[in-house]
Amino acid sequence: MLDNFKILTITHHNLNVDEIGHFVIKNEGKEDLSDKLHALKEEAKLDEIIYLSTCNRVSFICYSNEEFDADYVKSFFHVVNPSLEVDKLKKISKFVDVYSGSRAVNHLFEVASSMDSLVVGEREIFRQFRESYQQSLEFGLVSDNLRMLENATVQAAKNVYDKTKIGEKPLSIVSLAFQSLMSHDIDKDARLLIVGAGETNTLFAKFLKKSAFTDISIFNRSLDNAANLVEQLDGKAYHLSELATYDRGFDVMIVCTAATSAIINATIYRNLVKKETSKKIVIDLSVPSNVSSDVVEGFDMEYIDIEQLRSLSKINLEFRKKEVHAARVLLKNQLLSFNNQFQQRQLEKALNSVPKEIRKIKERAIEKVYSDKIASLDPDAQLLILEMMDYMEKKCIGVPMKAAKKLVH
Repeated sequence: MLDNFKILTITHHNLNVDEIGHFVIKNEGKEDLSDKLHALKEEAKLDEIIYLSTCNRVSFICYSNEEFDADYVKSFFHVVNPSLEVDKLKKISKFVDVYSGSRAVNHLFEVASSMDSLVVGEREIFRQFRESYQQSLEFGLVSDNLRMLENATVQAAKNVYDKTKIGEKPLSIVSLAFQSLMSHDIDKDARLLIVGAGETNTLFAKFLKKSAFTDISIFNRSLDNAANLVEQLDGKAYHLSELATYDRGFDVMIVCTAATSAIINATIYRNLVKKETSKKIVIDLSVPSNVSSDVVEGFDMEYIDIEQLRSLSKINLEFRKKEVHAARVLLKNQLLSFNNQFQQRQLEKALNSVPKEIRKIKERAIEKVYSDKIASLDPDAQLLILEMMDYMEKKCIGVPMKAAKKLVH
């Protein structure tokens, strides 16, 4: 029965991210997606299905006794995408990984634990899997078998995140930049200059807000575009041109604009620092750099640029990858546990009819086979016989249940 768990998956390992789109279910909303998944479930002869689609992965998590051979996989994806090119269908085995039985279960454990992700240790895939399950549940596409698998997968992923360091050490450039800033024990009333109000600095601002910095000035080419940051940080907005004459000084500068050349030159920087002798922190998250090399080399500062942060991100990613081995040990035990639980559940379902059948046998014995003989007994004897039959019924029900538990354990 464990062999009925099957997974068809297409990921960044085998295809470019933009090509993965050929294998998603095109839909015009939830109702349309539900209809198409039900049609796929029927045509592919599946008992249950979970559809997981992310930016770099498409997975069909199934329960079925069908053999997922090459011909089956071709017909499956022809249903998924009827306009799929013939050439791609012929080469489908190069794009699609097929897992069954314990390999399928373990693969799903690894996916939800972010061990198979483009960025190891990022928990987004865990959330996406749970949402996919809930959607399939809402659509009426799953029942007892995939319910058990989902429960086990959630537990497996939580164990990995809780008992290994796979999710430790940040990888995103913004979080690493903020971590670098905070390593310098910056006071909450430090003077912060934010140059640029785009997506990167907006993300950085979320960290600043949580840390309750109180003196923030924002410079941008458009004051309207800076309004969101001003409101979020309770800061003051200035046009970028005012940077050259700004006279309040600063302790930390975060720079990230769309400019293709340096906007913080030696003249502007010298005016900003004036006669202050304290060491400044300059974080340049721009590509290309917005702080000129003359400034970096000519002034005493703690300079943090995107290349340093990328190097640190790679080191942290290697650290996370080393935790994969520890995670696999945990998942091996989780797989054994799920196997036992699943077998026990199958036995429970198989034995579910036993009490009813035993009761039928008892009732037939009393009402038909031995009815005349029981009727000839005095009332006390009849009562004793019925009590004995009830006792035997309860005990007979328990015997196969106990035997089944011993077989599983």
